[in-house]
Amino acid sequence: MVVSIAQAQLFFLALTRVLAIIIHVPVLAGQGVPNPVKIGLGVLLTMVIIPWEPLPPEAASLDTLAFGFAIARELLLGTLAGFAAALTFACLQVAGELMSTGSGFASARVLNPAMDFSGSPLDQFFLLFTTLIFLVINGHHTFLLGLQRTFELFPLNSPLPDFSLEVFARMTAQLIPAGVQMALPVMGALLLTDLVLGLLSRVAPQVQVFFLGAPLKAGLGIFFLLVTLGVLLPAVSGLFERLGERMLLILGL
Repeated sequence: MVVSIAQAQLFFLALTRVLAIIIHVPVLAGQGVPNPVKIGLGVLLTMVIIPWEPLPPEAASLDTLAFGFAIARELLLGTLAGFAAALTFACLQVAGELMSTGSGFASARVLNPAMDFSGSPLDQFFLLFTTLIFLVINGHHTFLLGLQRTFELFPLNSPLPDFSLEVFARMTAQLIPAGVQMALPVMGALLLTDLVLGLLSRVAPQVQVFFLGAPLKAGLGIFFLLVTLGVLLPAVSGLFERLGERMLLILGL
């Protein structure tokens, strides 16, 4: 089989979009995944999504300037679609950070190699738990289906869709409060703990509330997180199930 220059250009454009999207998903090609693995996964997905097919005889290759603009267009489309996936995981990061801050774990921060940011042990546990949910409910399949749909609705080398800043603002306004709502049970329990400790300091001033409260809040933070994991499971599953839909919504659909 002879590969023409036009076919090679289309494959490279598709690879550009695929790589621009998948690098935003920590499980598939996040910051902790080596670059050769990312490129290999991108090539494999591109070969599945865009199989080699004979082009019509009139199909001509793009000149250097047009090909450069086409690459920039695919980078923009891929970055926007990947931004929706990044927002989904950022929502969970917000929930984990709020739980860690209230329970006192925020002072012990370690590097998370999967997402390339520092987080507390409680935050890391919550993100690991939600990542396992993402794999168990086949969230990566939903993501790949959304990736494939972008090529159906926005073919290669086609005009850019109509973007709306309102969609960006609405999606961000929906996901960030969703992260806060996930952390509310733990935050509420820790707030009650602070109130009890405050009353204790007034009733018995000789009690060292600060030294008593630090390990108490850490233990209660872990306990209430474990208790509420079953309640958070439907919310986290629903968040991942709409990942592919969110990728298309941000592109103007």
